[in-house]
Amino acid sequence: MDGGTPGNGAAGPQAADSETVAALRDVLRVAGDIRAALGRRLGVGATDAAAIDHLVASTEPLGPVELGNRLGIRSASATTLVDRLVQAGHVARAPHPRDRRRLCLQVTDHAAAQVVEALRPMLAGVERAVDRLSPEQAAATAAFLRETAEVMREYADGTPAEPTQRRAPR
Repeated sequence: MDGGTPGNGAAGPQAADSETVAALRDVLRVAGDIRAALGRRLGVGATDAAAIDHLVASTEPLGPVELGNRLGIRSASATTLVDRLVQAGHVARAPHPRDRRRLCLQVTDHAAAQVVEALRPMLAGVERAVDRLSPEQAAATAAFLRETAEVMREYADGTPAEPTQRRAPR
């Protein structure tokens, strides 16, 4: 980055790059707030909303252990979380499709409908923003977002389980 800030009169590619990075950081910060807002709309806590989000978005069946790992919580906490979501009718336990010894978690149809309804205003606004893009802008934006998501996925997958110990300088 060039050290300049968007809107400070800087011109050229570096200013545009800085503005793009700043805009993406803003999107990421706001995205962190979406789960809490979704939780409020569903009447559940942020962790419960995050769990539902992970279950809806996962391409693979998740059990309580995998869900806990994705949320960064211990096994006992994941069990308590799943029990709470099942009791509230948001999640159901089901046989794993490929491993008969395991269970997987599925968001109930009722909870999925509640999530869609709660997100509808935000999704409609995003669709309006996309509709204002030219086909070329939409293609470039989609490519940028896919590449950014892949970079973020690689970073998340490569994160060590334990924090790196740093020694204080002597």
